[in-house]
Amino acid sequence: MTDFADLVRGYDRFRSTGWREQRERWAELSQGQAPQVMIIACSDSRVDPAQIFDTSPGETFVVRNVANLVPPYEAGGGRHGVSAALEFAVTQLEVPEIVVLGHESCGGVKASATRAFSGQAPGEGGFIAHWIDLLDEARDRIVAEHGTGGEAIHALELETVRVSLANLRTFPFVAEREAAGKLTLHGAYFAIADGMLRIMDAGGAFRAA
Repeated sequence: MTDFADLVRGYDRFRSTGWREQRERWAELSQGQAPQVMIIACSDSRVDPAQIFDTSPGETFVVRNVANLVPPYEAGGGRHGVSAALEFAVTQLEVPEIVVLGHESCGGVKASATRAFSGQAPGEGGFIAHWIDLLDEARDRIVAEHGTGGEAIHALELETVRVSLANLRTFPFVAEREAAGKLTLHGAYFAIADGMLRIMDAGGAFRAA
């Protein structure tokens, strides 16, 4: 099991190999960043976008949170961590593409499907419950059709990607750039067990990459 001491030893290896071998690249990155893709992914420790997509530092602008969710646009309220990152990526870095990456065995999705933290206070699951209530409408629809078993959870994992993409389009600066052809949105789903990536097509279906 990795602890902080292991992380520091990992840094020592990185400093003596990866950083040294790409010193010019790191010198360039110290002057600024120009990623071409923003990735919105889950915080799950098993789903690292840099590893899945085999990217190097500076190539992607990544936001990770429970269940790879994007809240709808709102001027007030308190869910602005993702919104601020989105605004920075789109209006300041001007990324031309955004990917919402869902995944298999998502704990946040399972908690939504089973209402595991419903009614809990902050510190006991309440923060999680209030975040994943972004999925309530989708969950109710899917549970009504599939129940709360594995089939329903998988369906909701896929639907979470669609929900986040729909919410992205509620942001005026996203919708305007997409309509102008300056921004493209993508959905994807990573299966941990078999390592397969599936890409969402224009009709909302997921197909092997």
